Amino acid sequence: MRHTLSIIVADQPGELSRIVGLFSARGFNIETISVGETLDPRWSRVTIVTRGDDRTIEQIVKQCERLARVREVHDVTTRPHIEREMALITVEASAGAARQEVLSLVNVFRAKVVDISHSQLIVEASGNKEKVDTFIELLRPIGITDITRTGHIAINRLATVEERNGDEYLLRQGRES
Repeated sequence: MRHTLSIIVADQPGELSRIVGLFSARGFNIETISVGETLDPRWSRVTIVTRGDDRTIEQIVKQCERLARVREVHDVTTRPHIEREMALITVEASAGAARQEVLSLVNVFRAKVVDISHSQLIVEASGNKEKVDTFIELLRPIGITDITRTGHIAINRLATVEERNGDEYLLRQGRES
């Protein structure tokens, strides 16, 4: 099963290398990795997508938590969350039908044209993995010449809906409203 881990780590040289080394030494594959600042400039958020059963993921989380300068580790996948990635895609699209087809797909997928020439477009698509994958597959027959994708980023939802005895209750940050 695919899991998304969120790791808050000190923003210091070598910290990302230590986390990646932990995965590598234990034979765990990293599908995507993304790193960015948090509100506190002393800490960064590392978002890693990996695959494994629940026991394997628990082991990864515990081993990451033991690393010095790691403040917290969460398997975001265990709670309602929002996941996004972005892709920049260069597509063959000369004036005419091919360009119009690309522009129609851009509109349907709420993507953006970010650069244009006489024979190509660069489009930006963001969303969950499935949306980005579908967009790319629909563009493929038109003629993709290059793709650059970010790693996934994820954040837990602010509110979740819980069902009790057939009735739905809105929970916000763990408290009933």
